[in-house]
Amino acid sequence: MASKAMSFSMKEDLCCSICQDIFRDPVVLFCSHSFCKCCLNNWWQGKIILECPLCKTTSTTSDPPCNLVLKQLCEAFLQRQRNKEPEVTCSLHGEKFKLFCVEDKQLLCLVCQHSDEHAGHKLKPIAEVAELQRKELRKTLEPLQEKLKVFKEEQETLDHTAEHVKLQVQQTEGRIKEQFRKLRLFLNKEEKNRIAALRTEESNKTRELHLKIDALSKEVDALSRTIRDTEEMLKAEDVSLLQSFKTAVQNIQQRTLLDNPKPVSGTLIDVAKHLGNLGFNIWNKMKQLVSYTPVVLDPNTANSELILSEDLTSVRCGQKKGVPDNPERFDFFRIVLGSEAFMSGTYSWDVEVGDNTDWFVGVASYGVQRKGKHPSHLWRIGCIDGKYIARSMSDPSTDLSQIRKLSRIRVVLDRKIGKLLFFDLDTNTVIHTFKYSFNEKLFPYFNTSNESPLRILPENLCLKQS
Repeated sequence: MASKAMSFSMKEDLCCSICQDIFRDPVVLFCSHSFCKCCLNNWWQGKIILECPLCKTTSTTSDPPCNLVLKQLCEAFLQRQRNKEPEVTCSLHGEKFKLFCVEDKQLLCLVCQHSDEHAGHKLKPIAEVAELQRKELRKTLEPLQEKLKVFKEEQETLDHTAEHVKLQVQQTEGRIKEQFRKLRLFLNKEEKNRIAALRTEESNKTRELHLKIDALSKEVDALSRTIRDTEEMLKAEDVSLLQSFKTAVQNIQQRTLLDNPKPVSGTLIDVAKHLGNLGFNIWNKMKQLVSYTPVVLDPNTANSELILSEDLTSVRCGQKKGVPDNPERFDFFRIVLGSEAFMSGTYSWDVEVGDNTDWFVGVASYGVQRKGKHPSHLWRIGCIDGKYIARSMSDPSTDLSQIRKLSRIRVVLDRKIGKLLFFDLDTNTVIHTFKYSFNEKLFPYFNTSNESPLRILPENLCLKQS
C-alpha cells in the first residue's frame, strides 16, 4: 500500500498544472514553477505581459529553458508504467493461472481445479483456449478491418476531393477575373470613346460660336464707333456740324440698314445623343463581346477522360485526369450532362458534331446510372464508326443509316406532349423522334470518344420591342 501511495503521490508531482497530465517537454520559469512547453505557449498566446500561470511572476524570457531533470523523471515514470505487467495470479490461492473452465468461462489455478465449484467441469489448458479465442477474435475482426479499409479509402477520396475543390476555386476565380477584365477593358474603351465624342462636339461647337462671336464683335465695334462719332459731332460748332451733317446721316442710315443678328440654333451640346439609353446602347454593343448558350456543361458529371472548354460549352476526349470519383461523375462511359435540369415546358439546343465519328447527344433522366457499364434512362441519337443510330432506355437500337452526313443537330424537348425530337439543322428536317411520358427531371446528355469537340452553339441575341 505504501508503494502504491508513493506512486500516486509521485504521479501528482509529475503533472503539469495547466493540462493536469504528465509533463511533456517541461520548461522551468525563474520562479521555479514548471509547465509543459506547449501548454505555457498556449497560455501566453496573445498576452503582452508573460506571467507565471501559478504565482503571476513576470517572466523575463518568452523561451524558458528545459527542466532536464523533470523531463528525465517523467520519461522514467512513463516507462515503468508501460513495463508494468497485469496481475496474473489467482486471488484465492496466489498461484499462476494454468487452466480454463469451459462451463464457467473462468481462469483457474491448479488448486482451483480440485474445488467443488468446478467438479466435473471440462477444463482446458490456457494456451489451447487462448489460441482458439485468438482465431475467433481474428475472424470477428475481419469485417471491422474491411470497414476500416473502406473508411480510409473514403477518407482518401474526401482528401482528394478537398484538394480538387481548392483547384476548382482557383480555376473558377481565374476565369471570373478574366471575364470581368475583358468587360472592364471594353467598358473603359467605350467610356473613352464616348467622352472623346463629347469633347469633339464641344470643340466643334465652341469653334463655331467663337467665329460668330468674333463677327458680331466687329459689328458691335463699328456701330459703337458710328454712335460715338455722331455724339462727338453733336457737340461740335455749328459750322462743323453743318459741314459733316450729310456724311453723318449717310453713315447712320447705312448702319441702320444692317440686319439684326439672328439667334443661332444647334449651338448647344446634344446631351440626349450622349446620355439617351446610354446603358442599353452599351449593352447592345457588348453583345459582340458575349454569347449565350441555352445549355452549359456540368464538369462535376464529366468522365475523367473528358476535357471541357473554359466556358463549359464544348467537350472532347483526352488523357485521363485526376479528378475525384464523386457520386455525380460517370466512371465508365465518356459522358457529361448539362448543368440545369429541365422540368416542364419546351427546350431546345443546337450541337455541332463536325467530323466526329463516335458520339451521342440527347437527354438523361435524374436517376441515370452513373457508375458501371450499363447506364439507363437515356434517350439519344448518335454515331458509332460512322453509322447513325437512335437508342431509348434499354430498347434495341434504331438504324438511321438513311440520313445524310450530320454536321449540326438541334435537340428539341417538349415535356408537355412527351416528345424528344432531333433535327438536321443544315436541311431543317427531322432525324428522329422519341415519344415518352417523361416524369423525372431531364438533363442534356453528351457522349464522345473523339478528340475533336462536340460544341453547343450559342443562340443569336435579338431585341424585341413591344
